[in-house]
Amino acid sequence: MTDQSDQRDQHPVNGLDDVVHQRVRLGILTVTHQARRVEFGFLRTTLELTAGNLGQHLTVLEKAALIHIEKGYEGRRPRTWITLTPAGDQALREEVAQLKRLIQQIERPEAP
Repeated sequence: MTDQSDQRDQHPVNGLDDVVHQRVRLGILTVTHQARRVEFGFLRTTLELTAGNLGQHLTVLEKAALIHIEKGYEGRRPRTWITLTPAGDQALREEVAQLKRLIQQIERPEAP
């Protein structure tokens, strides 16, 4: 039988990554994963953010090596594209797995 300290150490919430789990950053990773390559303006609109707010979150994710930012032009218009790195894809998958474990724990019927 495990004691309460062992249960806390193994609790799914302890496996959540603070960089990934933040709502906006989780949204960035999720949308980028689904699109494979996403344009800054699309992310800003989809996640209902200001350009400055989105930029700050992208900086955090880029410093953590979870995304790659590519700047270029489409015609004469400057564009910024975001893609997930392999580490970003893995971090997103691990976060989702931890969230599934947390949901299962909450939905598990309590023992009598």
